Amino acid sequence: MKIIYENNNIILSSCQNFDLGQTFECGQCFRFEKDADGYFKGIANGRQLLLKQEEDTVTIFDVTLSEFNEKWKSFFDLDRDYEVIINELSFDARIKTAAEKTGGLRILKQDGWETLCSFIISQNNNIPRIKKIIASLCVLLGEQISDGIYSFPSADKVAKAGIEGLAPIRSGFRAKYIIDAAEKIASGTVNFENILKLDYIEAKKELITIKGVGEKVADCVLLFGCGFYEAFPRDVWVKRVIEKYYGSDFSPDYFGKNAGIAQQYLFYYERKFASKIIL
Repeated sequence: MKIIYENNNIILSSCQNFDLGQTFECGQCFRFEKDADGYFKGIANGRQLLLKQEEDTVTIFDVTLSEFNEKWKSFFDLDRDYEVIINELSFDARIKTAAEKTGGLRILKQDGWETLCSFIISQNNNIPRIKKIIASLCVLLGEQISDGIYSFPSADKVAKAGIEGLAPIRSGFRAKYIIDAAEKIASGTVNFENILKLDYIEAKKELITIKGVGEKVADCVLLFGCGFYEAFPRDVWVKRVIEKYYGSDFSPDYFGKNAGIAQQYLFYYERKFASKIIL
């Protein structure tokens, strides 16, 4: 991959294993959308971002080189060699097949609090409604970035709103869990800086102390917000493919340190291509 800075844009040429559609549409984030002209627009790190991909070239618009190096390089996990990871995981025929179609997917490094809150909202929910609730939360309590664009609200601001204050976003039973998470993050009872210093098992235990956070949500937060690549979230799709191809005795240890990346290849491939995984 070559990084070119030109006219206040970052141009990533000769991109290998980096596909914007697969990365944004695999279910790991909820604030990026593709428009009719093929541009991806989204909000992360407190600002709106505009991107476009043409074959193996990705352009990130209106970003300085220093901002790219400080924020977006890590956000898109661009220092990690996914070809090496795919080769390491290809001892498994199903991963090898899945990665041939989904190998452009990268694990985003998102804000921990935003990831936690978003995946609490995702429980027993569909993606359009998840996005709608998150957007409503941002309008309700976030800071206005530009006309109609709002940042994700801080844990402190959400905690101060309380359950009744969340009524306009219509999050249902999830409101009490959102508030408990916000209170624990705002007070420092759960601290992401400390979580990053823990091993995977202890980090997961820490997150599960939050009401409404079970193993699946905790694993999503650890994988998509904290860089624990061994985290292996299991939703209905993943449980289905694991049962179908690996059986009830399966352990994520089978995939090793990159089990979470293997999970995403399987998850996205199963959703996108249904029952086409080759045995």
